[in-house]
Amino acid sequence: MEDEVDRLVAAWRRERPDLDVEPLEVLSRVGRLSRHLDIARRSAFAEHALEPWEFDVLTALRRAGAPYQLSPGQLLTQTLVTSGTMTNRIDRLAGKGLVQRLPDPDDRRGVLVRLTRAGQERADAALSGLLDHERAILAELSPAQRGDLAALLRQLVAPFDNLAD
Repeated sequence: MEDEVDRLVAAWRRERPDLDVEPLEVLSRVGRLSRHLDIARRSAFAEHALEPWEFDVLTALRRAGAPYQLSPGQLLTQTLVTSGTMTNRIDRLAGKGLVQRLPDPDDRRGVLVRLTRAGQERADAALSGLLDHERAILAELSPAQRGDLAALLRQLVAPFDNLAD
């Protein structure tokens, strides 16, 4: 089975035989897959009237466990955005009734962001929809292949994640 990356690599090998284009065989596929995943995820979120960033914030709160609340700083760490961006996102989600701001009992100047019941229902439904889409994408791989691929990707991604720590 040939794909677009095979054609791209063959063309570079023909045009620039002096270069080792082997990295393209893996990373160009990862890049193309990333674009396809982005399209699939946007579709899955749209089915639940969510933008990707809304899903990120709501599911960060959902993963926190009851009472489904985090400080804005904790949300920043989990979603990798600036404080100004997070403030805007919290405002917009609060305006939709998906989160609420509460005073932080441990910090008189601080606030906590809590998932509302509507936010929890939306996050849960969107996650189920996303997983359905992602299972379909992985359907051609056996469970063992999925495990092997996850391990290999972890090996590539971990150094980047550890830089953020």
